[in-house]
Amino acid sequence: MLASADVHWWYRGRRRIVRAELEALQLPPATRLLDAGCAGGHTLDLLEGFGRPTGIDPDANSVALARSRGHDVTIAALPDLPFDDGTFTACTCLDVLEHLVDDQAALAELARVTVASGALLVTVPAYESLWSEHDEANEHLRRYRPRTLKPVALRAGWSVERLTYFNSLLLAPTAAVRLAGRYRRRRRSAEVSDLDLTPRALNGALEMPLRVEAALLGCGGRLPVGLSLLAVLRR
Repeated sequence: MLASADVHWWYRGRRRIVRAELEALQLPPATRLLDAGCAGGHTLDLLEGFGRPTGIDPDANSVALARSRGHDVTIAALPDLPFDDGTFTACTCLDVLEHLVDDQAALAELARVTVASGALLVTVPAYESLWSEHDEANEHLRRYRPRTLKPVALRAGWSVERLTYFNSLLLAPTAAVRLAGRYRRRRRSAEVSDLDLTPRALNGALEMPLRVEAALLGCGGRLPVGLSLLAVLRR
């Protein structure tokens, strides 16, 4: 994942989606931002355009890479953050909740460190029916739908301002690949992430649908289906 984040179409496309949503929030200047689960710091690069970002990640290699990119990053893990109440105006938590045993506790902790009326942008993988060896290779515990993510957010102290799917145009071919993979996996023991399935030569073409979706979502649009789910939550 760390090696792919600069060039892989999925990471590049997701950053476009996140940028569009952050621009729509119209954050004040000098905003303090947190990226919870910052990995190698590529989202922190993006957040620098909106304020003063801080990152946390439990993985020492990820933290070292993010620091090498010039970012303020601490080794820490949800749901136990080393920050005072109301430290941040906005937070991002991108494809993290599906890894955590207690996703509600994680969202509650993010609410604690966010100012009143502050925002949290969350992305998670969508549809339990798309569970595959990709999820197992990446140590996911669950996939989500609005009906499963929304109640967890509400119980954690957030209001739900916006819910939408994204990565919609690739839903059908990806579903076909994953269904086929259920047959293939019976013939091999190793788990394979989807990140390994697309050659670099296709990155530009595969990122293009996410460019289109970023423009649509940035105008306030919503997508009814998709491989991922995005929520904008308000403290």
